[in-house]
Amino acid sequence: MILETLVTTRDRAGDPHIAPMGVHMEGEKLVILPFRPSRTLDNLLATEVAVVNASDDVRIFAGCLTGRRDWPLTRAERIDCPRLAESLSHTEVTLEQVEDDPVRPRLLCRPLYTAMHRPFRGFNRAQHAVLEAAILISRLDRLPWDKIEAEWAIHKLALEKTAGPREETAWGWLEERLNQYRKEHGL
Repeated sequence: MILETLVTTRDRAGDPHIAPMGVHMEGEKLVILPFRPSRTLDNLLATEVAVVNASDDVRIFAGCLTGRRDWPLTRAERIDCPRLAESLSHTEVTLEQVEDDPVRPRLLCRPLYTAMHRPFRGFNRAQHAVLEAAILISRLDRLPWDKIEAEWAIHKLALEKTAGPREETAWGWLEERLNQYRKEHGL
């Protein structure tokens, strides 16, 4: 199972980093699979700790992919790493094993502590559309352009039918990035 999360890490100097990441659950382990190059990868290898945050605010996912990374953080309970202040829940993890790969290493992490802050009521269709669009944006250089355009159109329909202000804002940021990519690559 893959959970769409926001992973917070810090570098050795203490500077925080937030990244949207599909975290795999394998038994009791959480597996983080960042593509190279990645600040998340560098930070986790350096400090061996991270926080896996659950959030229903899709602006954070879209914001991190479009240069908007200034989201409120607070201290984690048991590790020296920040967590999202407004997360629904968070799990503090420690790195146990690295399966190296030149493209996408597998970082096997052991959960140390989990806290629930607010209930998760589920995603509406617009939130789901923003998450899927964010995944497309994160893979602009890896997916064929026709696939991106086709999926984008499907997700936009769901967004238009069910979005609230947060989802509209997030979608706007992602669409701005998509248009910038289109212009840069003459598409």
